[in-house]
Order: sequence, then C-alpha cells, then structure tokens
Amino acid sequence: MNAADDEAARRDVHRVTVGDRTFVLVGTAHISMESVDLVRHVIETEAPDTVCIELDAQRYEALVSGTGFESLDLREIIRKKQLASLIVNGMLASYQKRLGLQLGVTPGSELLEAARVAEANGIPVELCDRDVRITLRRAWSALSAWRKLMLLSSLLANAFDSPEISEEELRRIREQDVLSEMMRELGDVMPALKIALIDERDTYLAERIRRAKGDRVVAVVGAGHVAGMRTALESGDPVDLEAIETIPKVPVAWKILGWGIPAAILASIASIGYLRGPDAAGENALYWFVANAVPTGIGGLLAAAHPLTTLAAALAAPFTSLTPLVGAGYVAAFVQAWARPPLVAEFRTLGDDFAVPSRWWRSRLLRIFLVFVLTTVGSIIGTWVGGVEIARNLF
Repeated sequence: MNAADDEAARRDVHRVTVGDRTFVLVGTAHISMESVDLVRHVIETEAPDTVCIELDAQRYEALVSGTGFESLDLREIIRKKQLASLIVNGMLASYQKRLGLQLGVTPGSELLEAARVAEANGIPVELCDRDVRITLRRAWSALSAWRKLMLLSSLLANAFDSPEISEEELRRIREQDVLSEMMRELGDVMPALKIALIDERDTYLAERIRRAKGDRVVAVVGAGHVAGMRTALESGDPVDLEAIETIPKVPVAWKILGWGIPAAILASIASIGYLRGPDAAGENALYWFVANAVPTGIGGLLAAAHPLTTLAAALAAPFTSLTPLVGAGYVAAFVQAWARPPLVAEFRTLGDDFAVPSRWWRSRLLRIFLVFVLTTVGSIIGTWVGGVEIARNLF
C-alpha cells in the first residue's frame, strides 16, 4: 500500500465500535477509480464477516447485467404513475455518468468491486440501501408543486450542462461522493428533499448494517452518508424500517382540493344552466372542452407525438381535468409507448441522450417523456383558462 493509499484510508475509512462489534465504513466517490482500489484493499485486509454495499436489488441487478433502464417495463411505470420519478432518476444518472466518463470510471464501479472481492473471498454480501423507487417517490411526495418545478428546473440545468471541469476540480471530485454532494446542495434549498434523499437513507443504511451478521462488518457507501450513519450506529437507537419504506398517502387537504376544483367547475356549469338556461350551460361546457383539448393537443404536437397520441391526449384532457385520479400526460404517455415503443438501444444511451436537448425528439424513449411533460403542461393551462372563464360567466 503506497502513500496515496495510506492517505485515502485515513480520510475515507471510519471505524465505529458498538459493544463487541466493529463497523468499518468505507466512504467512496461513486465515480472514482481510487475508491475502487480502496474498497478492494479494505475488504482483503479486514476480512470481515459480512460486506454491506449501498445498493438495492434493482440497482445491483442493473449494474451487474449492464441493462440499466432497459430492464424496466415502461408501460407498467406509466400505469403506476411513476414516470416523473423515472425522469428524475434519468437526469441524475445522466449527470453522474458524464462526470464518470471524464474520470475514466463507470459510476458504481466501487460497489461492484466490493461485491466481487467479497464473493471471491467467500464473504457474504448484503444489499443495504432502500429501494430507489421508494426513495424517489418519498422525495417527490414531500415537495410542493412549486418546489417540484424548482427541482426539475435544477436537474434539467445539470442534465444539459456539459461538465467540462479542470484538473483541480477533478481531484476534488475524486475525494467525495459527487451525487451526494449534489443532493446536499439541493437539500439546502429544499429541506424536505434532503430528508428523503440523505437523512432517511443514512438511518436506513445504518439500521440494515446493524442487522448484518457477524462481529466485523465492512460497509461500502457514498462518502456523503458516512457522518449520518456514524451518528445512527453510535446512538444504538432502533429504527422502524417499515415507517420509512412506506409511500406517504396524499394529504386529505390535497384530496379535497383535487376533487373540489372539478366539483366547483361542474357545479358552476350546472348553476349557469339553472340561471341562464341549457344553451348557456352547453356553451360553457363546450368552452371547457375546447380550452382543455387545444393546449393539450398543442403539447402533443410540440413533442412530435404520434397522431393517435395527440388525439387521445386532446380528447382525454377535458375529462382527466375533472378527476385527480389520472392526468392527460399519463394517458398521452401510455398511448405514445403503445404506438411507438422505445428501442432497447435507447435505454442504453439514456444518460447521454438526456444531455443533448435535440435528441429528446429523435429518441422514442425521451419523446415519451416529452409527451408526458408537454401534454401535462397543456392540460394545466387548459384547466385554468377554462375554469377562470366559467367562473367569470357565472359571476
């Protein structure tokens, strides 16, 4: 082990002793070759009873097989209304991958190396991270509509930004978990986001590592998690994992608002009919239909959607705007995925394509995302335009 390795070990390897057990936390940068070497050295030197790595089953399988997003059932994701989470995940993966290419290492290499070395030495491996889909959905549900818009804007800026960085910056990046650092910066602006992405996962990882078998456990995690995990391990406080694995239910106030707006619009049209006759009610109903259909259809056209997709979105919008159960964007995305299913190769290049805006219209996969976003925006505009006009006519 050379001097550089000694320095890395002193900086990135942390020991926590609780009773008769020793937890060796290896803080890594997910795009650093130095972290790969350090992980190998620590596992071979410590010879632990168990090696824990910061991956869930889905992400581990994606890294091992190299399939990534192409293993997902896109239509099932749309049906379960998880497309927004997938878009956010894609943006993060894109940014991290492009940084990793400059450093000459595939993101997550140190986690795979930990599993490989452990298996080569007959050491059990445990996947200790929370399901990434739960993490993203808890983070998303914790944000207000305005904060969600801010988050998407920030992620888009990073996704489209070409991370050309200096040698000095490259050295700094090698010494930290870049993705965790990015999440912490977002957390400074959006505390609710930090809770789901960092704090809860610190607690979750610490509890899963505490439950691992053996007196000596090596845990390979992003450097940004080490401080929180140390605190959780040293406290010894038990953690209810089920509580932080549950997707929060929609607050009652939001449910009331979600159903209240459509109810108010329908009641307004009925009132207009009662006060001014059925012809006036019919005119306002027609206005509502057109006000919703036109901007939603325009969203489909701007996304270069399949003609059936644009038609379906336009026809669905006046009705989906009257229920919080499904949005026009999800209808449009589902039809687009059926009419023009994405190619397998496009899943493999998703991280690269995200960074080039022009590719969003050339890629069938990213066009589904575009269809979802632009028809959703069109539907929102139509709901407000139609609602305001009906209210004006009533009063």
